[in-house]
Amino acid sequence: MSATLAPGSAGPRHWQRFPLWKRLARLAFTLCAVAAFVASLRTIEVIPEFLYDAPDQLADLFGRMWPMDAGYVGPTLRALVETLHIATLGTLIAIAIAVPIGLMAARNVTPNRALNLFAKFVFVTSRSVNSLVWALLFVAVFGPGPLAGTLAIALRSVGFTGKLFAEALEEANRGSIEALQAAGAGRMSTLLLGYWPQVKPAFWSIALFRWDINIRESAVLGLVGAGGIGVALDTALNLLYWDQVAVVLAAIFGVVILAEIVVTALRARTL
Repeated sequence: MSATLAPGSAGPRHWQRFPLWKRLARLAFTLCAVAAFVASLRTIEVIPEFLYDAPDQLADLFGRMWPMDAGYVGPTLRALVETLHIATLGTLIAIAIAVPIGLMAARNVTPNRALNLFAKFVFVTSRSVNSLVWALLFVAVFGPGPLAGTLAIALRSVGFTGKLFAEALEEANRGSIEALQAAGAGRMSTLLLGYWPQVKPAFWSIALFRWDINIRESAVLGLVGAGGIGVALDTALNLLYWDQVAVVLAAIFGVVILAEIVVTALRARTL
């Protein structure tokens, strides 16, 4: 039901029922949501016995993780540094690729429909393939190692970075752009003096945010052989050394928190 109150009136509210089509639409949505939930439960085949046993298994797992293996801290830190290198280099490569493609995608910068569609196709292709899938492809091409992880992070990031950069360009104020063009400024001067000052805060914010995301994603690429701390995690999991798994998980958690603090501080300085 909905309440109606006359403008400027302080009297009691008068409740009215929703129209019939609204009630039917709400009922249909509720039935579809319930049907989807039931179908999902049947598809994933939840075994009740495993749910009952889960708290005991979880307690046993945490018991095996403690105390942590202090001797595994050194290899973990070396793998962590490699993960940071993968994320940083992958982000830089992505920015180098995304900027020119973002210029092509922005309709106010490149008024060419074919180039706009091509750039958007590149963005969709990049974002539609998960970083783990990209890593599997590059591991097959270049073999296991950080090179495959770096390229996977780079290609995965092109769509995100380029799309947001193109949107920032399209939202730029036309006043200064038209003033530069009226004064006879060339295309490069218009980009550097008209567009760049307006999109610079958004650009750095996008780059830092993507770097933060890439640190998280690069931490698991080692599970498919693409280097980084994921290799250490995969090794410990395969050998069932849960005290070493705890060291790796703590390192990942710590670097993610540290990256969040660094990115927040840098964004506050750039915005």
